[in-house]
Amino acid sequence: MGSAAFETPNDNSTTFDVIIIGAGLSGIGSGVRLQRDCPNTRYAILERREAMGGTWDLFRYPGIRSDSDMHTLGYDFKPWSAEKAIADGPSIREYVNATADEYGVREHIRFQHRLTAANWESGSSQWVLTVATAGGERQYRCNVLLMCAGYYSYDSGYQPEFKGKDSFSGTWIHPQFWPRDLDYAGKKVVVIGSGATAMTLVPNMAQVAAKVTMLQRSPTYVISRPSVDASANWLRRNLPEKVAYGITRWRNTLWQQFFYGLSRVAPSVLRAMLLKKVNQELGDILDVKKHFTPHYNPWDQRLCLVPDDDLFEALKSKRADVVTDQIDHIDAEGVVLQSGARLDADIIVSATGLNLVILGDAEFTVDDHAVDFSGEWTYKGMMCSNIPNMVQTFGYINASWTLRADLIAHWVTRVINHMQDKGYTQFTPRIPEQLAQTMPKRPWIDDFSAGYMQRVMHLFPKQGDQQPWINPQNFRKDRRMFRDEPLEDGALIFEYSAERRDTGTSSLQKAS
Repeated sequence: MGSAAFETPNDNSTTFDVIIIGAGLSGIGSGVRLQRDCPNTRYAILERREAMGGTWDLFRYPGIRSDSDMHTLGYDFKPWSAEKAIADGPSIREYVNATADEYGVREHIRFQHRLTAANWESGSSQWVLTVATAGGERQYRCNVLLMCAGYYSYDSGYQPEFKGKDSFSGTWIHPQFWPRDLDYAGKKVVVIGSGATAMTLVPNMAQVAAKVTMLQRSPTYVISRPSVDASANWLRRNLPEKVAYGITRWRNTLWQQFFYGLSRVAPSVLRAMLLKKVNQELGDILDVKKHFTPHYNPWDQRLCLVPDDDLFEALKSKRADVVTDQIDHIDAEGVVLQSGARLDADIIVSATGLNLVILGDAEFTVDDHAVDFSGEWTYKGMMCSNIPNMVQTFGYINASWTLRADLIAHWVTRVINHMQDKGYTQFTPRIPEQLAQTMPKRPWIDDFSAGYMQRVMHLFPKQGDQQPWINPQNFRKDRRMFRDEPLEDGALIFEYSAERRDTGTSSLQKAS
């Protein structure tokens, strides 16, 4: 690792100690961590788009909001101070930008830089990155590569084949590419889907549309919570901000863990709790069993948040409706269902999900040999066996994303400081051959049947049944693995580069 103080990427530098891919929530948080905990580390953030914010800058559909409370989706080092805990997209985007400016991270970002390929050079202990920029292709080098590019394709959303789609005479939209000038006032809208996006769109569009119908193949569990956390706001008014934030974050994290744990040990109890609320709100106006009672247990797929009962209120107002049926085909006027019914529409919104990609959809090689991630094992759900110096930030599917992103960023700074102290240049997870042959193989995300995960899970590294070859998706287990357990655990192997062994120095130290 280099010994120079922070070097901003405003010049033509292309070699850094650490390069972060992505300037969303995870990337900006990781940049702050590096600056705070590794003050002699040179880093840059490469962001493929023209602005930071990731998801919260890309998605602009009506009502876009968090589906986790911002006291846990926010950073542990920067308290969320807005009144609403369930925040809208613009507020989250402003929070990310404010963090970058407050901590001086913005000057380290290079926009319109898309990683297309990465090759690990064992001789120099460096990643050589091929990056597409507005000015053409460039190469960057770094010792540590931190992937904060999220988990879905920015280029395309998931779009099933709908027979007759091309015959529709109205407007067809995928929420990932929402038209900025779309006028849906007084229009008939059909939203295909039953996930978080659909349940956000329906009540928001229903405010001005003539009628909005949520068309779903099968129901989803919903949970209602107020968007304003009264107790968190009271604590902030009466205690120092950081103390109040810490208490709220601790309480909400425990609640998330309890809630998910209940779904694993007593799913029928949680199921009854969730359906009781829906029956109270909607039992008099629609068939709750048909439209809001899934065939699976809670948290086998994500629950959908309904802030301030907004979906329930839209349905009760008759400006919105829900239909559970299969699509037979699309025609010029709308959707024809397998039951024989039809839904006329001026606008059809295909809220059918995301296309997941691995590591930003870049090509990875080690010493020019292609990496097959599906043939490797995950190390703590953030590294891959036999792949040196590359860490992937992937949050929780059952809690707030940033809780895990913060833990991973903290772990990365521990590794970097350890390498600087000891003179190492390489850290690689190595699984013993006998263990790899005998340990049970499980999917990288286990016990989660959502289609968007299942479609690509065969491409991800597998996990086993013992630490550290697991991805537990459990905050308490992760916190112990990332914060308490020694770095040199027998599985993570620290080494000197061949260049350093031969000359007593490293290429990064020469560069600094």
